[in-house]
Amino acid sequence: MKNVLNRCLLPDQSSRYGVASASLKCLFLLAFLLVCLLACRQSQTAEPPANPIGTAIAIAAPLGLPPVPVPATNMPTAEAIALGRKLYFDTRLSSDNTFSCASCHSPYIRFSDGLQVASGVRAQRGTRNTPTVLNAVYRQTQFWDGRARSLEQQASMPIANPIEMDLPHELCVTKLSAIQSYQDEFAKVFGPGRITMDKIEKAIATFERTLLSGNSAFDRYQFGGDKTAMSVAAIRGLAIFSDKNRGNCTVCHTINEKFALFTDDKFHNLGVGMNASGELTDLGRFEQTKIEADRGAFRTPSLRNVAKTAPYMHDGSLKTLREVIDFYIGGGNSNPQLDKDMKPIKLSAQERDDLIAFLEALTGELPPNAEAPGKE
Repeated sequence: MKNVLNRCLLPDQSSRYGVASASLKCLFLLAFLLVCLLACRQSQTAEPPANPIGTAIAIAAPLGLPPVPVPATNMPTAEAIALGRKLYFDTRLSSDNTFSCASCHSPYIRFSDGLQVASGVRAQRGTRNTPTVLNAVYRQTQFWDGRARSLEQQASMPIANPIEMDLPHELCVTKLSAIQSYQDEFAKVFGPGRITMDKIEKAIATFERTLLSGNSAFDRYQFGGDKTAMSVAAIRGLAIFSDKNRGNCTVCHTINEKFALFTDDKFHNLGVGMNASGELTDLGRFEQTKIEADRGAFRTPSLRNVAKTAPYMHDGSLKTLREVIDFYIGGGNSNPQLDKDMKPIKLSAQERDDLIAFLEALTGELPPNAEAPGKE
């Protein structure tokens, strides 16, 4: 450093251009050194990704669900789950202290909101229906269009979204860092260090991994060996649901031998959301992939708890299960990217009633920690 500065201060005088040339070199060298110093300072102050430091615990899946997938970089601990739960219900994660994650994903409506489309701070309206968070841990990607690659990434997006919680991540970190109880709890979960968005994401995602719902009447009938768990109508509905020549529902809403997620976790175009001109008003998965086949395609939602999470479809356009069944019977709305499995089918009024009875049998139990802290 000293030699460089000396060269800048003592330019070559042998040429009439020596001073100018040396000055130019000096500027370049000083600029380079400044960049290096800033980079060094950043590397010293930046908080590296942090993993929970406590004892990892297992998250038990209820009857009907597979083992819970957990990333090695965010193993669940009792302390992390408790912190994530507190954050999930805290309205201070919004710009005006009125909205929390639970405002749209309420435990009282099976972790949805009962609205056609989501509502955010200052009564702003989104464009898509709020999906349930229950069993979201099993999705490979998150949101209707799959734009988040993990629960961690999903957890932070609504916080900064201007029409949801509207709190930029930097302000979110600053806000929580000023609260002593959060300083203490983050240190307990992650060890010494600053509160960061990475830690906030991990805590919320860890809590969301515990939001499991199974042990429905269907689960007890199908996987628990209790053949009296479902009504006769629901049993008939299951047969229609699984029959390739009738409902053919399992082509997308899958049932496995030992568990059932009721989703293939893929994206399909059903023609939902077309305007009067026959154009799709929301391009869905296409916005993420730019693949033409994904135009108007949306994730297959799980049907677990579907009887409790109306309205339906990505735009909330269908109000009842009967409307949904009638839509599928009609084969969807024709468009160039309509899924190949969307074809008109014939079902009698009785068969439609039986299907609804089966879908109602998919209502599962809520997890024990579903409510806000202190309301157990």
